[in-house]
Order: sequence, then C-alpha cells, then structure tokens
Amino acid sequence: MQSSSELFPVSLMSAELRGDLSEDVYLLKPNNSPDSSVELALTRLGRAGAEGERGMPVVLLHGSFSNRRFWYSPKGIGLGPYLARAGFDVWIAEMRGHGLSPRNENYRDNHVAQYVRYDLPAIADFIIEQTGQAAHWVGHSLGGVILAAALGGGYLGESRARSAALFGSQVSRIYWPLKLPPVEWGGRLLLRAFPYLSGRRLKRGPEDEPTGLALETLRWLRLFGRFGDADQDWWAGLTQVRVPILAVGAAADQQDPAWACRKLLEQCSAAPSQFLLLGKENGFSSDFGHIEMLVSKEAQREVWPLTEYWLQHLQLPAGFAEQASAIGS
Repeated sequence: MQSSSELFPVSLMSAELRGDLSEDVYLLKPNNSPDSSVELALTRLGRAGAEGERGMPVVLLHGSFSNRRFWYSPKGIGLGPYLARAGFDVWIAEMRGHGLSPRNENYRDNHVAQYVRYDLPAIADFIIEQTGQAAHWVGHSLGGVILAAALGGGYLGESRARSAALFGSQVSRIYWPLKLPPVEWGGRLLLRAFPYLSGRRLKRGPEDEPTGLALETLRWLRLFGRFGDADQDWWAGLTQVRVPILAVGAAADQQDPAWACRKLLEQCSAAPSQFLLLGKENGFSSDFGHIEMLVSKEAQREVWPLTEYWLQHLQLPAGFAEQASAIGS
C-alpha cells in the first residue's frame, strides 16, 4: 500500500463515516527510534461532508491506562467529537501499545523519554505535512505530563505547537516513602518482576502500562530525582517555553491535586499562561474529579465550551478573569 506521507511509512487503516463525523485512522511507522517496530495510531475526526473545510488542528493525548476512547466514545460523544463539530481538525494520538497502536518489540521498556524524543515529534511533523500548520495540543493526566516533557525538552517548539492545554497534569506531588532509598530499591525490584501493569486489575482503566514507565516515574520521585531523563532536565527547560499554556485543575482531584497542577504551570515562567480551577467556589456546578473534569455531563456543559474558547482565542472568556489567574507575561 502506498504511504500517506513523504516523511515515513503511513498506512490508512480505515476511513469511515460515524453519523455526522468522518473518522480516518492512520498508522504511522516513523522509524526514528532504536526500536524500529514502533507504530503509532492516529485518529482524525472531522464533520462528515465538510472534510475540505477543516479548521485549526488539535491533538488530544490520553492519560495512563487509557486510549482514544477517553476523548471519543463509540457513540460519538467526547471532547474530540465536540471540537470536530465546532470545526476543528481533531487528531487523537494513542501511545505505543495503547488502543489501536500495536505493542512494539520492546514494549516492556517504553517510557516518557521515548514518547517525547521520538513519537510526539513524528506525530507533529505528520500533522503539519497533512494540514500545513502546527497544532494545538491538549493532554490529560499523563498525557499532559508527556506534553510538558516534550515542551521542556525542546521537542515541541513553536514550529510544532501553537499552544498546550494541560488537564490534571503535575509532577510535584511527593510520596515521602519513595525518598527512602531502600523503599525505592524495593519498588524497583518488585516492578521488574512484571512486564506491564494491568489497568483492569488495578482498576485504573482499560489499558496496560509498561514497566519501563513505572520505573521512570520512580526515578523522578526518588531522593534527588528530577523531571527529566539522563540527558535533559525537562523541569528546567520549562522556563524557556514560549507557547501559550492553559493548566486546568479539579477541586476534588486527589490523584493530581490542583496545587501541583498550578505549580507545573508556574514553572513555565516565560509563557503566556492561565490556570483554571474547576470547583464550586469558582462558580461551577460541582467540585470536579480527575476523570470527571473531561468525561461527565457537567464537563460537557461547562468545561468543553471553555476549552473550545481557549483554543480559538488562547485565553479564557472575560467572565473567568478572576477564576483563571494569569501567570505568564
């Protein structure tokens, strides 16, 4: 089959109409990482019959133990379809071994440093090739952490990203026992006994996560650990980011608390940035949780329209000026 790209082999897995939406699923084989078996699924959503009128591209990155269905349900509900119906050119990426992306040969050792160094740049370049413009990027939980790492590492500069929105994403929550070397060493030994962590067994989601990702997280959280890899300090690199950034925290999020989400945003000191807290004290109908901030009827009514507005204007509506604290310049 002829490739859909001149950058690297890309196959069109399917092209379907899903009610009022068009759905094209691509499988990218970038061949840019040490593991040449890596293939990445990328779903493109648009309005059926209006494929020639696509607007600004937006990339959605799922969190841990998840896949494209976080953004796009089989019934055509989710932030992805919402934005597509609003005229955006929506691209939903699935990380290695998640959803429609097959497990690569070295799946067990997959980790964020590989995603940001190899996978996100390939996705960004393919979208630019197809649309002629850089995309807005939206990440939830680990998806936002991956996005922040790519920004801090310089892999998603202004030529590849118009903006970044981070929902429930942080790297500052401290787990004090992991600061004790014996506990961290014990955790490593335990994790190495498993090829992956089962999302279903842990009741965290429909997908598994590779052991390499968990081991990498331990390195970040251990005594004298840092948000980065062996070559780069992504945390320090965030101070050089210039693209507009929105960070969203949820008042009832116990997994990734709002204060830690805000701290990640504050590190992006040179970027035009805003923070939004989803809670009753800010006029929302409820104190949102980690998942409910994007997947709930309340999110559909209250959060999705704000996200659309941000993507259109790179700032929140004037009525949210007090709720969203402008942090950057």
